[in-house]
Amino acid sequence: MMAELSKPAVWTGRVLSALVVLFLVMDGVIKFLKPPPVIEAFTRLSISTSLAVPIGAVLLVCVAIYLIPKTAVLGAVLLTGYLGGAVAIHLRAGSSIFSEALFPVYMGVLVWLGLYLRDSRVRAMLS
Repeated sequence: MMAELSKPAVWTGRVLSALVVLFLVMDGVIKFLKPPPVIEAFTRLSISTSLAVPIGAVLLVCVAIYLIPKTAVLGAVLLTGYLGGAVAIHLRAGSSIFSEALFPVYMGVLVWLGLYLRDSRVRAMLS
């Protein structure tokens, strides 16, 4: 049985998802542009700057999958994996725990919370 969704919950989920998507799309696109802050971050994290475009492309594909209602759960799973990799890289590089290393975790929580609030399949799965 599918869980009933209220209109305020659905709209809250859509707004949360939209904010996360906007941030992640900006993050993916900026990796293609490689402005100095991206180059500095990649250098600080010991990641070759030649990987900026492929990493940005992977992120944008995951976001696109998340945006399609029928594949949103798969997109959330893929984004969770992507964000988990970001946590690992930050921890390996010795980044500040709460401001940098856990930021991808916060984003992942918002990815799933937005989906939970707007998708009855996710609610049914977790109920």
